[in-house]
Amino acid sequence: MTGILAGGVALSGTPARAQTTTATQGSADTPKTAFLINAFTQPPVLPAPAALQADGAAFALPDTIAIDWLSPRTPALDQALARFRRRLDILAGHPLTWTDASGDTHGFTLHIGYDQNAPFPGPAMHEGYRLNVTPDGITLNAQEPVGVLRGLATVLQLVRQGADTTLVTQARVQDAPRFGWRGLMLDVSRHFMSMPALMRQLDAMEMVKLNVLHIHFSDGAAFRVQSRRYPLLQTLSSHGQFYTQDQIRDLVAQAAARGIRIVPEFDTPGHTFALLQAYPRYAAILPLNTTDRAEINRAAMDPTRPETLAFVNALYAEMVGLFPDPVFHIGGDEVVARQWLQAPGIVAYMKRHNIATPADLQATFTRQVARALHTHGKTVMGWDEVLGADTPPDTIIESWRGPAHTAQATQQGHPTVVSGPYYLDRLLPSQAYYETDPFDTRKDASEAQAAAQTTGPGGTIATPAQDKADEAPVPPLTDEQKSHVMGAETALWAEVVSEDMLDARLWPRAAALAERFWSAPARCDSATLAPRLAILRDTLNVLGLQATAGPARMLQRLAPGQTASAAVLLDVVSPVRNYAHNHEFLQIRHKQQATLQTLGTPADIANPDSFTADMFNAEAAAYAQGMLELKPDLERSLTLWANNDAAFLRDAAHNPALAVAIPASARLATLARAGLAALGIGRTPGWRESARETLENARTEIAASSSIHVVTTATQPPGDLIQRLVPGVALLVEQAER
Repeated sequence: MTGILAGGVALSGTPARAQTTTATQGSADTPKTAFLINAFTQPPVLPAPAALQADGAAFALPDTIAIDWLSPRTPALDQALARFRRRLDILAGHPLTWTDASGDTHGFTLHIGYDQNAPFPGPAMHEGYRLNVTPDGITLNAQEPVGVLRGLATVLQLVRQGADTTLVTQARVQDAPRFGWRGLMLDVSRHFMSMPALMRQLDAMEMVKLNVLHIHFSDGAAFRVQSRRYPLLQTLSSHGQFYTQDQIRDLVAQAAARGIRIVPEFDTPGHTFALLQAYPRYAAILPLNTTDRAEINRAAMDPTRPETLAFVNALYAEMVGLFPDPVFHIGGDEVVARQWLQAPGIVAYMKRHNIATPADLQATFTRQVARALHTHGKTVMGWDEVLGADTPPDTIIESWRGPAHTAQATQQGHPTVVSGPYYLDRLLPSQAYYETDPFDTRKDASEAQAAAQTTGPGGTIATPAQDKADEAPVPPLTDEQKSHVMGAETALWAEVVSEDMLDARLWPRAAALAERFWSAPARCDSATLAPRLAILRDTLNVLGLQATAGPARMLQRLAPGQTASAAVLLDVVSPVRNYAHNHEFLQIRHKQQATLQTLGTPADIANPDSFTADMFNAEAAAYAQGMLELKPDLERSLTLWANNDAAFLRDAAHNPALAVAIPASARLATLARAGLAALGIGRTPGWRESARETLENARTEIAASSSIHVVTTATQPPGDLIQRLVPGVALLVEQAER
């Protein structure tokens, strides 16, 4: 499998804005208007390296580059260099000439070496590297060969287009990751993702130095890997969409070539409706409930029967042969107690064996499965529900239900991966996730950050009430507890994610978290995150990611030939958050069955991030602070949005699928007119009162999905769309009222 192809289409062509402010990455006094950056004093590499020295100097990329191997070549490094060459050719816009230095280092040369040879990928791989980029050549030295891959990814981010040539920024870099586990969890059970789609994600992960792809292959919805031992799994439980064993081997090989581990997850003993649909004799309760959608998700196995354990162990033994990584994820989450407590045979078994609770029963099952997997050389990983009585001490715990469970796992000495704050399917913006460190013990920190980011002055949303079970604040992790945190993982559950949506739902937000997981906290600069993400997003799209092309196709299906007005609207709104868009979650209080809802609506196309809105909000803040020269630019943008509503209404009249977004278009126009009035344009009597009412209505719509706790009762805005211009408009109105 070769590297991804070039591609990517923007939804809209928003005019470039005035760019007047410079900032230094990592500087404590970086202005909040950092989105107005024209030139960084340090190159916008993401993840931020541990140490980077650059003075802004750059040189033209030569058309001929020689390769000088300072250490023995390996097949994996040859593949890495081939990918690097293809990508650099794409960024340069034309094929370069590549030669073998063969001891002759005259001319521009890329020198590549490493200190110690070691195979990759693996838990103990050393990914550090040193890089020196000068007009005479590039020298890349790594701790181990995998570090060469990380250094080459940095080199590509030092490349940019000048006025008439491709430029490379001069720099010295010394870098190594903060955490050894920097993961992305992708659910392919709820919605199947093709092999080309998965390969695109591997290429993007390599570019931002993520090193674990955790794939959720089975759930209540489907089982997605071919089983030769239990063929009914693909016949009855895959809906005709599954990966052959040969495809899995290819995926694992392509990931390994990029220094990425594949950690498979096959969920038991809960979330097993798909398994039980094929082999119902292992169910806790029969007959299987095929009509109640909530019960379909809750279907669990009977862990008390020897036949069940034999089935799971045999299935896992077959899957182990496909995945060489030492870690094997068994799921273990959300086992509903009544699945077992309403089964007389299970209750009788618990009494006979003095098993007090369902959690103790699950712990017994986990120990038995772990023993079998250990014979295959595997370390067991599970969601934090497996923290029952006497869980094997080497079990890796994936903490998803909040900091209290991270604290519990690390107190017990379990190796721990933190994922709870980083669920991308909550549809929060990048900044909200980015502000939460893996060691952070604040509950709902990302929700609070998202609320603060999107309401503006005078319109804060109250922090959501905590669940009673988690009312007590969690103390900071001790140094001993921190030593058990292997790293962190961002997760995308795919209940309401189609393949066309996949890239946009992952990127660039996953890149923000790649920096949070790789870089030291002092190097995680939230002030410059948005402009750096915007640059990286476009780079990834040029190299073949479909984060803009996929949504563009979706919009073209909704309104063929008439996409312009919808693109303007969707550029500055976002979908509602915290599962408010998972409609069946609201109906039955469980998000899994949202897999049945129709995808392809405007809310499915809109992005949780809006760099256009971020730019406007930053410019409004700068204007309110005295940068009055930004007024013409603000006026142009606001006029565009105010006038777009009439065009959107015309397009919606011919394309009924756009109709659900008519109220959002009207709200955008009203907000824009309020902003114009604040600038002194088109004012009418009572404009202040009207502006305040418009802002409050928009804030109310944002508040309806401000936390998981409120979405089940709050009425969501029409079309499931919220406005992202509220902070900027609020600042303009506030400034005009002074």
